[in-house]
Amino acid sequence: MKKPSPDARQGGCLFEDLELSGLKLVTPRKFGDERGFFCETHNEKTWANAGLNFDFVQDNHSLSRDVGTVRGLHFQTAPFAQDKLVRVISGRILDVAVDLRQSSPTFGRHVVVELSKENWRQLFIPIGFAHGFVTLEPDTEVIYKVTNFYSPQHDCGVAWDDPDIGIPWPAAAESAVLSDKDRKWPRLRNLTEVFA
Repeated sequence: MKKPSPDARQGGCLFEDLELSGLKLVTPRKFGDERGFFCETHNEKTWANAGLNFDFVQDNHSLSRDVGTVRGLHFQTAPFAQDKLVRVISGRILDVAVDLRQSSPTFGRHVVVELSKENWRQLFIPIGFAHGFVTLEPDTEVIYKVTNFYSPQHDCGVAWDDPDIGIPWPAAAESAVLSDKDRKWPRLRNLTEVFA
């Protein structure tokens, strides 16, 4: 992960660039006292001041009961492609983004970030990436904002365990908990729906 620039903190929110262009680690500031804490988990003006202008239109919330639950790797194609902002409100995950932009010098490469209730970090994933995660604790809850509505006809994915991508999942294939749908996504080399 790159170190944040001196002006990376905007309005109490820290924005850090990751190794793949467009990915950002976002850490909102918490204000705590004897009662607990308060936090603006997202503020459109703060993002705009950081040069990030996104219109989030839908919030999604998932609960994964078992450790080793894998969700992904997902993306939607145009005209329903989605930018995502992912955070954990209970438990812990390894969050993964895979570059699917054919013109990118990092096409096929991935970034892995740990998100948890404790570290309070969020991962911003722009259009052009597949996204997935694996749970590291039981009863993990993930919330993510998206910039376009869910469209079953544009819902796509790539195999979570594709050896050409080489994600270091802590869950073995035989013990990972996946949906039938997520077990059937094609490998990257066979993917017909990718980004320019």
